[in-house]
Amino acid sequence: MKTRGNILVIDDEEPILDSLRLNLTQSGYSCTTARSGQEGIALFENGDFDLVLCDLQLPDMSGTEVTRRLREQRESIEVIIISGYGSVANAVAATKAGAFHFVEKPFEFDALQVLVERALERKTLIEESDQLRRTLQQRTTYSDIVGRSKQMQNIFEMIEAVAKSDANILIVGESGTGKELIANATHYNSHRAKGPFVKVNCAALPKELIESELFGHTKGAFTGAARDKEGLIARANGGSLLLDEIAEMPLELQPKLLRALQERVFYRLGSERPVEVDFRLICSTNRNPPEAVRNGLLREDLYYRISTITIEVPPLKERAEDVQLLADHFLSTFAGKYGKPVRGFSQAAVSSMYNYHWPGNVRELESAIERAVLLSKGEFIEPTDLPFTALEMPAMSAAHNNDFHVPQDMKLEEIEREVIYQTLKRTKGNKQAAANVLGIYRPRLYSKIRKYNLTEFM
Repeated sequence: MKTRGNILVIDDEEPILDSLRLNLTQSGYSCTTARSGQEGIALFENGDFDLVLCDLQLPDMSGTEVTRRLREQRESIEVIIISGYGSVANAVAATKAGAFHFVEKPFEFDALQVLVERALERKTLIEESDQLRRTLQQRTTYSDIVGRSKQMQNIFEMIEAVAKSDANILIVGESGTGKELIANATHYNSHRAKGPFVKVNCAALPKELIESELFGHTKGAFTGAARDKEGLIARANGGSLLLDEIAEMPLELQPKLLRALQERVFYRLGSERPVEVDFRLICSTNRNPPEAVRNGLLREDLYYRISTITIEVPPLKERAEDVQLLADHFLSTFAGKYGKPVRGFSQAAVSSMYNYHWPGNVRELESAIERAVLLSKGEFIEPTDLPFTALEMPAMSAAHNNDFHVPQDMKLEEIEREVIYQTLKRTKGNKQAAANVLGIYRPRLYSKIRKYNLTEFM
């Protein structure tokens, strides 16, 4: 079982060492002891300690000096100074050296344990802040796509890997997830970036016109064809062609598209003269492609041709860690656009956004933040500025099978443990998301996880 923390105790009094070793071990900590400052520093150099308890008066040096040297090695380490010589001067000196707290002997272990937990929580908070800072310095955007989640990082890597090739790409995802942004990133990071990028929404073109729009026509090819027309495929020559909502293309037109992809030659309506074309095809759909094939909406041979590489874009509800990053991005955009002095979100607003299920995905979030910025009356967005309420949050509803019914014989601590467990389970172990749902800070959540021995989330 994972320990609650690895603690180094430095003291030259054997009874103190024995007492602290016993009590700390019984409380779930791992404990290593040293009888001098030099021994303690050597152990620290070769170990991975979360906290140091150090006597002020050691045979070879002061606890203040030990603290200074330990923090030179690792600034995030927390040190609690223990001394039988309590004085304001000693306490001030220890604090200046970087000690977390100063404790006078004799002491009650229960009181010391509270300090130990607080010191470990502070260490966790500092390390998480440093990690967050490093994460923020890493890539959180890619060609106008915003995302820190593992799913989006995988998509960034996939785009980088395939953009330079001419492989056909199929982007699959719900409406509003950002499929067009991924298509843009693919084109503008390819060797065709300086060529045209032609976009066609297959669902928006009338069925009787889509063939003419795609392949072009000659004058007199049909009633109303008063002049020759080039067609969108021809315009994409030397660049890329995006066929959005490919599963909405009329079935009878799909063989002609397949032939153009296979032979890189097509014919305009009313013409028998072949037109050679060189383009990279990118398709997108909000349908499940195999289902579209089974339902007769998409030819199987065309599906295999357009899906050399398939990029699946997850819905926003499956990448909760991106919600605040996206919200901050949109807030900055719209605050500047509308000249509003909004600079952030209240904790309650953040919690509301984490709880909401975002059926409209990133597009809905963008619209919600634009509305919130326009309605905001202060420096921070509040839940009342957002266009949804707690009643609309199915993350807390029976629809998500997360209802928690309290048995009559459950104790308060058992209820708290179960609520924390279910919340972590719902957020797939994402502690920041869980902390926001629970309305507590993340270090406090870590403390609860340790307290209730929720080992699978440690």
